[in-house]
Amino acid sequence: MCGICGIYNFDKNEKVDEQNLIKMNKILSHRGPDDSGVFLNGNIGLGQSRLSIIDLSTSGHQPMFYDNDNLIITFNGEIYNFQEEREKLIKENYKFKSKTDTEVILALYKKYGKGCLKYLRGMFAFAIWDKKNKTLFCARDRFGKKPFKYYLDHKNFIFASELKAILALKKIKREVDWEAIDDYLTLQYVPHPKTGFKNIFKLPQAHSLEIKNGEIKIERYWDLDYRNKLDLTEEEWCEKLENKLEESIKLRMISDVPLGAFLSGGVDSSAIVAMMSKQTNKVKTFSVGFKEKKYDESDYAEIIAQKYNTDHHKLIIEPKNFDTNFIEKIVYQYEEPYADPSQMPTFILAEFTKKYVTVALNGDGGDENFGGYDKYEKHLIAKYLQILPLKNQFAELARFIDQNIHSSFLLYKANLFFKTLHQKIWQRHLNYTHYFDTYLKNNFYTNDFRNILKKHSAFAFFERIADNKNNLEYLDQIFYLDFNSYVPDDVMVKVDIATMANSLESRSPLLDHEFVELVAQIPSNLKIRKIGQERKYIFKKMLEKYLPKEILYRQKMGFGLPVDEWFRNDLKNYIRENILDNSSLSRKIMKENKLEELLNDHYENKRDNSKKLWALMVLNIWHKRFF
Repeated sequence: MCGICGIYNFDKNEKVDEQNLIKMNKILSHRGPDDSGVFLNGNIGLGQSRLSIIDLSTSGHQPMFYDNDNLIITFNGEIYNFQEEREKLIKENYKFKSKTDTEVILALYKKYGKGCLKYLRGMFAFAIWDKKNKTLFCARDRFGKKPFKYYLDHKNFIFASELKAILALKKIKREVDWEAIDDYLTLQYVPHPKTGFKNIFKLPQAHSLEIKNGEIKIERYWDLDYRNKLDLTEEEWCEKLENKLEESIKLRMISDVPLGAFLSGGVDSSAIVAMMSKQTNKVKTFSVGFKEKKYDESDYAEIIAQKYNTDHHKLIIEPKNFDTNFIEKIVYQYEEPYADPSQMPTFILAEFTKKYVTVALNGDGGDENFGGYDKYEKHLIAKYLQILPLKNQFAELARFIDQNIHSSFLLYKANLFFKTLHQKIWQRHLNYTHYFDTYLKNNFYTNDFRNILKKHSAFAFFERIADNKNNLEYLDQIFYLDFNSYVPDDVMVKVDIATMANSLESRSPLLDHEFVELVAQIPSNLKIRKIGQERKYIFKKMLEKYLPKEILYRQKMGFGLPVDEWFRNDLKNYIRENILDNSSLSRKIMKENKLEELLNDHYENKRDNSKKLWALMVLNIWHKRFF
């Protein structure tokens, strides 16, 4: 696991300055504190900061060379099937100087060219310089677990694991991408390929980028296919899922450094710990909890820790852990506008875990695979209501609520639900998940800001993803949207930044691409069996022999924060000053009376606007820190 960077000058006579690569490496040192290196070859330069996980010797130094030094790579990630691929290559007389997965990628590239990507099972972002063919080949893993960000103009292509390293170069001009800000206010994150900065992009998940003869080609090399359903009994599905998940976990337990697991007490992380315990006698587990019992799952984590006799470590988080300095530090680390509050406990959990291990497995991906969120049930309800003759009356009811009732949060939610019944699935999905509702959004922007935006780009983004997917099962269309938006641009970002800022590697067995491909073949009625009762049905059925029912069938809590309470108490003055500051971005792009209304509604009317306030607070801190 590492930090990677590089510079490619389109003018072949313009040499890369070594000091720029050294500067970028230094910015990325938290991602790889064990070693660093640079490679220079005229107009191309590669850099690497290494966190040693596999083959801790100097043989793992990067950038790494292969094929008589004709192929040079800088690589971030883990290839879990590298030993299997290495053995195959050895039988074909390929030679290796190290025991690393990095060298296996180079050998596969020599054999297959860009076709090497289909042989890689794991998480990765890398760049290979093919000296003989004068080609720079870059790629990112299937679910975007590892980041790849780049700056592009007519003179330079500059890439790094984090855009902070790109911004460290003097030639980079900082400008706000206003369409990205619009996306952020809609989604709470910036969707690929945008970052919030003009001319700085992120390579989408499951894509490669090639530069040859001064031309750039970006193409998709893999896609998730939900069309090929298997007709199996529940027992057969349980056996298949168990075998594939056990395989996925076993592969992710390969490490030359201490390894453990995050344990929230929810279904997914508990499943990981249970199946890890089949491979080793003593799993190290880590959890965080809150004094506010409404948000605290640590007691459930203790149940699993005791059942599997893990070496368990728990940290209770208090409001004092989230002082303003810490919040501003977090916003800087995430470097793009990013408003998922669970980034905070995730960061603290990673910091806590790093004291004991260097690698931690997590339960990410369970909800997106099997339908664990309430939004999936909302879609099913909408599907059924659409076929009823009452749908026109629902639309009339929505108009009445919109015009006459404004104080009830529940009615507001009902109104949003009724208004979206006639929409396409992707439009409805966006309305179910965004922060700033349509009414608020349309009235929030000043005319100047609205004129800058040429379109509702978040809607266009979702429409592009959903294009030609309306032949899938109803729920599969939603799963596909999440795996191409929410997973790579929110969930993976949260985990990568939180862990790598603390020099910790995190692995996600439930997002093994072979496991996800298998789950995609399950009919969706085995994922949500009955509305309001059985989300993640077949997954929980499989886990009944591993987990107690009080874990499997309790109400979902999620990994959240008591932000509402903290904004009313410890952070009350800070949030008001932040949002109403004359120099803040929120004051520049939104009507002042709307900001006042939002704050007053939160404090005086006791409506929970904490998510909107958090999103605006983060935006202001981000803008102040980077511009």
